[in-house]
Amino acid sequence: MSEPVITFCIEQIIPPEYLPIARETAIAENPANASPFEAAAERSKLWKPGRTVRVRFLDGTAEAHALVERYARQWCDHANIHFDFGDHAHAEIRISFSRGGSWSAVGTDALMTAVFPAHAPTMNFGWRDEAVVLHEFGHALGLIHEHQNPAQAIQWDEDAVIDYLSGPPNYWPESRTRANVFERYAAEQTQFSAFDPASIMLYYFPAEFTRNRQPFAQNKVLSAQDTRFIAECYPK
Repeated sequence: MSEPVITFCIEQIIPPEYLPIARETAIAENPANASPFEAAAERSKLWKPGRTVRVRFLDGTAEAHALVERYARQWCDHANIHFDFGDHAHAEIRISFSRGGSWSAVGTDALMTAVFPAHAPTMNFGWRDEAVVLHEFGHALGLIHEHQNPAQAIQWDEDAVIDYLSGPPNYWPESRTRANVFERYAAEQTQFSAFDPASIMLYYFPAEFTRNRQPFAQNKVLSAQDTRFIAECYPK
């Protein structure tokens, strides 16, 4: 059986000059974002619990729309948050299938029109299946990559990772690989739960990516910690 092709979503990093606006936007949406939050999410970018977040497809087929909607709603089964899919003129989440790669704005960053103009997508699917949809909507709810958790101790073989991701289908320069794979979030910036190797926010890594030949499975469903954690982020 062949190993899966390794694809990564591209972290949507807010330019430094917009960080004060990002924080103001997040607090206006959910005043609790002003306080430290003990979880594996960007503590300052959670939607207000109970909110209905509007979702609009900017392009794509009816089949693709149905697949995304079906899988995205799994998050709502565990969190006090709701997705309203429709032709909304002012949707907070706007989805395209025509841009490069798979990615999403993180939480309330989607409200920043200076970074994500009102006519532009806040999420893109360059490839799609259940795992990718769950992963990108995890970002949309404020979750970040599990492999960048400061609690993890992955022994990267950096040369092997850089070499692989420089080729197809990613074609990443070394700087992007370092920013999206090796760099960890600072503990003082983001509060994390314990590292969860089963999290939907962790990508598949083959043994060859680590010096101690420790592989990480391709997670395809929400883990027990994912569901417990998102319930803590969005309590009833």
